Amino acid sequence: MVVQVVLVHGIRTSATMWRAQVQHLSDRGIPANALDLPGHGTRMTEEFTLDGAFATIDEAVRSAAARGPVLLVGHSMGGLLSIAYTGREERPPVSGFIAASCTAIPRGAGLATYRLLARSVDALPGRGMWLADRVLDRTLPPETRDDFGAGGYAFDTQDVALRSLSVLDLLAALQRIEVPLWFINGQYDQLRVNERLFARLAPDAELIVVPRTTHLVTAMRPRVFNALLDLAIATLNARVSGADG
Repeated sequence: MVVQVVLVHGIRTSATMWRAQVQHLSDRGIPANALDLPGHGTRMTEEFTLDGAFATIDEAVRSAAARGPVLLVGHSMGGLLSIAYTGREERPPVSGFIAASCTAIPRGAGLATYRLLARSVDALPGRGMWLADRVLDRTLPPETRDDFGAGGYAFDTQDVALRSLSVLDLLAALQRIEVPLWFINGQYDQLRVNERLFARLAPDAELIVVPRTTHLVTAMRPRVFNALLDLAIATLNARVSGADG
């Protein structure tokens, strides 16, 4: 059976952020579904709720699981949601998991500061897009530069989504994840703060730090991230072959 990949985007962006990964997987003949969470991308007019986000991930995972072992891949907020989802007490049909740029606990002063910063940028002229564009121009290669914003930016959803993350019990969820798990962080990612704790709590986890890379590891170093996708897929294929043997 062919590994099926489900990709969950981060806050404000959409399924388009995964264009380089979807193309890479397509070239390899690996099915991939990059979904849009409520309030983002093609679902911009919908209200974001945790229940709606988890239902979206669950529908995609269960549909994919009918065709083969599922590799779930989440970035930033999508990674945090996917940790909580994969670590449910009733285990979902996830065979492997990549959690990118999401090794921080979204609570307390850290979350409050992040929300304040996001609201401050949003209050700038043009909702701060001139600043975001300048950062993206300087950090992302031309091949992925436009991918993060191609599906639009979920400005009105951002604070609601950030606030909702505070109820997630990620530490308990991590201890229930019993599938191969890769934490992938950029060297300069602000969400690296709890990476060693996260890796220690998950029974079958590896921590990979990509040098000279920011929070946007999927777009800043797409070839490296795609190689790590290949590693995860090879691992799941080996497990399937071993089970069949």
